[in-house]
This record gives sequence, C-alpha cells and structure tokens, in this order.
Amino acid sequence: MTDAAFFSAREFIRREGRLLERRLFACLFEGADPSGVVDALRGYQNPDGGFAHGLEPDKLCPASLPIDVEMALQALADAGITDEQMVQRACDWLQSVAARDGAVALASPVIEQYPRAEHWSEWTYTPGLNPTAGLAGRLHRLGVEHPWLTTATAWCWSALEAGLPEDAHALAEALVFLEHVPDRARAEALASGVGECLPKLSLYRADPDDPGYGITPLHLAPTPDSRWRRLFADDLIEGHLERLRRDQQPDGGWAITWQPPSSASTLAFRGIETLRALQVLTAYGS
Repeated sequence: MTDAAFFSAREFIRREGRLLERRLFACLFEGADPSGVVDALRGYQNPDGGFAHGLEPDKLCPASLPIDVEMALQALADAGITDEQMVQRACDWLQSVAARDGAVALASPVIEQYPRAEHWSEWTYTPGLNPTAGLAGRLHRLGVEHPWLTTATAWCWSALEAGLPEDAHALAEALVFLEHVPDRARAEALASGVGECLPKLSLYRADPDDPGYGITPLHLAPTPDSRWRRLFADDLIEGHLERLRRDQQPDGGWAITWQPPSSASTLAFRGIETLRALQVLTAYGS
C-alpha cells in the first residue's frame, strides 16, 4: 500500500468514520491510548449489560443484541485492551438471553420494530455457531472467565464435533473459537478438517475477481501469522491483497457489497471496512 493510499484512507476515517473507528485508528496506527476505544464503546452499552444502538450498523435497534456484543469484543481485541466491568456485564447479559445449552442467536424479533437491512430476518433469531463460537472465541482471546463462557464453550465443542458448518460466516466464527480456546489439542483435532471443507461453503469467495459478497481468505487469515494462513496458497493470498488494494475508492474509503438500512449505516460500514482493509494490508506489508 502506498503512502498516498494510506493517507487517503486515514482522511476518509477521520472525515466519515464513527467515533469508534476513529479511536481504533488512532490506537492502531498513531499510538493513542487504547482506553479511548473503551470510552467510545460505553455509549453503545445498555444498562442491562448488552450492546446495541447500531454498533453493528445493519440494524439500528436500541435493544441489546448478541451481534453487537460481538462487535464490542472485537473492538477491544483489536485495541489490545479489556475492561473487566464492561465485559463481565456483557457476559451476564449473554447468560440471561442464552438457551439452556448456552447458545445465543445473532438477534431477536425486536429488530423488526426498527430500521434494518433486508437480510436481517427470521434466520438471525435462531441460536447457532454464528455468533456463539465467535463470542466465546473472542472472550477466550481476552482472557475472560465467566459461567456463560464455560457453558457456551461446551456447546461449541459439541456442535463442532458433530460437523464443521457449511456456511462461511459460521465457519469464520468457528475459526475464532478454535484459534483461541484453551484446549489446544482438541482444537487442533478439529482444525485438521477445515481446509477440505472450504470449497463446499456457501458465501465463501475464493476467486479474487469475484465481485460479489462473501467471506474471503483474508477474512479467515487477516494476518500472515494467523493460525489459518497455512490453508491458503501464497498466490491466492496475493491475489486477494491485490484486489483489496484495487478496491479502494477515490474518496479514500472502501465500498461495501450489500445494502444497509440507511445512508448513515452505509457510511458506518464503510468506515469499518476501511479500517479492516488498512489492518490487513499493513499486517501483510502490502
């Protein structure tokens, strides 16, 4: 990535990004105190401990949702910081809405009362690996201990040992879990089957020239030292890096390939995707 491309992306985030992405950028690229990321997240946390208010911008709902908790945990992990009270409250909330076995859904029917993207519908109300495995994996990454995490981890093991998911989003969540869960021997036993399941996944985009929506190798291996980097040939990774560089828009940001519920949500997602692109390209020295 050229200096000019980086500076153009930086200006896009400064100009169009939400406070959270601006704080994350400052932390990741300018040496700012990561506590600023925690401060930015506080406005999204409800009194019940969950996160809401469009933290994940495809649904602009004030009620707490697991997907918004996951976005908060990812921001903390990116910043390399945690806030025990914030995270414990979020886990308490997850425990309060989880099924008896510990699994949670992405969302709930409450989103139907608020602006939301068309694809956020009934399928998001069913508990599953997406997001339970991603939540559990991020909590393990942050070194959190909580009764819900213990229950959810047991559920994830049971679900994954029954078979790896056939959807790329669910597999991405499972890979976060397998990368960070403490039982490494058990995780490695499951990891051995990941490579052969990739071509069968729905919404997996292996071809760098495919313009459609999907999960790419760079979503699964966002850094060269990722546990999952070895699944992909060097030329495939380079092809996706080249595509990522090429996709930068004249305004400095990256576009998205789906339709959010509002222009504000579109800008929010563009800020999220621009920050992600910068993280990936700089991690790969590209």
